[in-house]
Amino acid sequence: MTAPTFSVVIPAFNEEEVIAETYARLTAVMKKMGEPYELVFVNDGSRDKTAEILMSFCMEDTAVRLVDFSRNFGHMPAISAGMEYARGDAIFIIDADLQDPPELFPQMAEKWREGFFVVYGQREKRKGESLFKKVSAKIFYRFIRRMTSVDMPLDTGEFRLIDRAVCDAVNKLPEKSRYIRGLVSWVGFRQTAVLYVRQERFAGKTKYPLRKMVAFAMDAVMSFSYKPLKLATTLGFLISLTGFIYLAIILYQALFTDTTVAGWASTTGIVVFTQGIVLMILGIMGEYIGRIYDEIKNRPAYIVRAVIDKKSLGNR
Repeated sequence: MTAPTFSVVIPAFNEEEVIAETYARLTAVMKKMGEPYELVFVNDGSRDKTAEILMSFCMEDTAVRLVDFSRNFGHMPAISAGMEYARGDAIFIIDADLQDPPELFPQMAEKWREGFFVVYGQREKRKGESLFKKVSAKIFYRFIRRMTSVDMPLDTGEFRLIDRAVCDAVNKLPEKSRYIRGLVSWVGFRQTAVLYVRQERFAGKTKYPLRKMVAFAMDAVMSFSYKPLKLATTLGFLISLTGFIYLAIILYQALFTDTTVAGWASTTGIVVFTQGIVLMILGIMGEYIGRIYDEIKNRPAYIVRAVIDKKSLGNR
């Protein structure tokens, strides 16, 4: 079978309300582009009817393939699986919620034909989101850029086109905690941006509440930077220096003055503060050690229950 020119990787988790519209818009865009294509949907252990709907697309359309996980493994593993199974010369990555417009694909493809290996969507504006979400997202991207050692573009997600060479390079990377946009930046190659306005969700609820965003930020920083460990070392040194100066003052007062200790409030405050810093440093070290533990176990990042397309369904 001839490999398609374009693959579209679409991770999906509990998207029954929007998945039919996603398929319709993607199909319309890809047909207009006039090149052989495939739609690689990754069902990330959905608990609603997402898998059944996707299987119905496979039965009707030879361009659709379904990578079905054995359970929910998460957004990054789902994208990784889609990249593993994508066969195209260029691979689009887009979420199923339609906040990122597939109508931008032709413009991305044009940049790719000009010689760019990565064409990422960069958000100029975000519609349908609260002020808190917009501010926290802006802080998140700038925090990641400042803390990590990789030059990651601001206000970008996984919505992008990557060349086959980039896809193969990322697929060869062995780590299990995969921050895809960071890995794509890390492997290099010639990259450029396409600006767009991010829309509100077509239907359903966001799969990234604040709790997941915080965990996501930690994964990003600790996958690409040792700065938290350096910060812990600096804090430890400053606290030790402060403690030494304070001890010198106490010894001077005890030996050369009649000053008496008025109470334990200041001492208790210092002890609580320093112990808090120590626990924070241990927590940072624990996060890194936990990730090392996950890596050395060498478990797969995901388990695929089945890969389904029209041909496989016909052979059942």
